[in-house]
Amino acid sequence: MTPADSKRDATASELVSGYIANLADWRGDMLARIRAIFHEAHPGIIEEWKWKGSPVWSHQGQIAVANAHREKVKLTFSQGAHLPDPKKLFNAGLDGNQWRAIDIFREDTLNDSALKKLIQAAVRYNVSGTP
Repeated sequence: MTPADSKRDATASELVSGYIANLADWRGDMLARIRAIFHEAHPGIIEEWKWKGSPVWSHQGQIAVANAHREKVKLTFSQGAHLPDPKKLFNAGLDGNQWRAIDIFREDTLNDSALKKLIQAAVRYNVSGTP
């Protein structure tokens, strides 16, 4: 079996776990934390692996994609422009019609409770078309 074959046979959750494990710095810790918040936010959220290497969380449609960049973790919400963000978590892509992102840098503090509420609003949006 080639490495490509084993990657095809792995589940999305296994691929996400591997992606996080291969980030041996603060970005891996942050992605593990974000992943846990997604699963706490709603029991129906599923993990997917898309675009040749991106963890994606969805429930009746895509909610968000995460990527580790050199100096940040980017969490991009597919329908972010339609979601309430009273704690102002979104700090990137603010002028787009649909997507909104949260760029998290090493020194940033993540508001777990606000992120969980944002995820729950995204699930409601996917289910009903309103947050």
